[in-house]
Amino acid sequence: MPSTDQPVPFTADDYRARMTRAAESAEAAGLAGVLVAPGPDMVHLTGYRPTAETERLTLLVLRAGHDPVLVVPALEAADAERAAGAPALTLRDWTDAANPYTLTAGLLHAKGRFGISDNAWALHLLALRKLLPDSSYASLTDALPMLRAVKDAAELERLAAAGAAADATYEQILKVRFSGRRESEVAADLAALLTEHGHSQVDFTVVGSGPNGANPHHEAGDRTIERGDMVVLDFGGLKHGYGSDTSRTVHVGEPTAEEQRVHDVVREAQEAGCRAVRPGVACQEVDRAARAVITEFGYGERFIHRTGHGIGVTTHEPPYMIEGEEQPLVPGMCFSVEPGIYLPGRFGVRIEDIVTVTESGGRRLNTTARELAVVE
Repeated sequence: MPSTDQPVPFTADDYRARMTRAAESAEAAGLAGVLVAPGPDMVHLTGYRPTAETERLTLLVLRAGHDPVLVVPALEAADAERAAGAPALTLRDWTDAANPYTLTAGLLHAKGRFGISDNAWALHLLALRKLLPDSSYASLTDALPMLRAVKDAAELERLAAAGAAADATYEQILKVRFSGRRESEVAADLAALLTEHGHSQVDFTVVGSGPNGANPHHEAGDRTIERGDMVVLDFGGLKHGYGSDTSRTVHVGEPTAEEQRVHDVVREAQEAGCRAVRPGVACQEVDRAARAVITEFGYGERFIHRTGHGIGVTTHEPPYMIEGEEQPLVPGMCFSVEPGIYLPGRFGVRIEDIVTVTESGGRRLNTTARELAVVE
């Protein structure tokens, strides 16, 4: 049965709080404000997603102590007014006969340094620089990497629902036949199940069988899955605008002692990474905890990626669980914990859950069994 559950809608107050927090964070970082182009940041802050990509300037301007302003083309103003966050901001529309950069420049500090969306068009940034030659800009990834990192209660509810849908997908995929079918066929099953369980967007369905499992980002191909294969499953997408991402590794028929041992090591490493999650701990400590287990068992050089990434309105975003990331964990952050071991030419193993930071530790949003499942 298709999923029919609907989340509690975000309110204008939710968006107002997010925009206020973004403006205050910018001020604390020494910025004059934040300029947000259409994309994930705009959706998160306002609920507005333009219907089509266009060269016409659309830009959200956030400055501490000032009302939020959304500069939008007049022909799209009606759509912007319908966004859930519209009551929390001022709409300034412009016609094709007008210069939108003059309008926008009047909202900015002439000598200010602004954080700007990574995906902003160079066309727009250069036009603003021409009008405000003493202004400067920094990408939001560099200037405010934690802009979307801390989720509120309503966001956490959506992330939990997305995780539950991914879990239901995994439970069902265990019942399909693997042996004798192509990876792409199992991947199609995963995509169909995610959609059935309420995902509006499927971002990836990795099915890495046998030696293909040793490639963490293997794209499901035409290889026929055989009895005796280890198979890495990594899948996710968006449900009600928020992401899912989970990995489990299954075996076609009974595993060998070595395959079971490698899986056990990864499972122990994943447990260690999850146990390390608590407020105030640096992101890198989660990576260190998981990596230490894999290294202890002699597979350190075969763990070739970071332990985790943030998730929210996109399936990959800050913070990152990697050596050198000293950002402290904060309640409300959500990220993956996904260690793996990859043996080239043979097989790979990865186990992944989404974890959210609580006041006292961490809570997994994925709850399916992490033992090595045997499939047919």
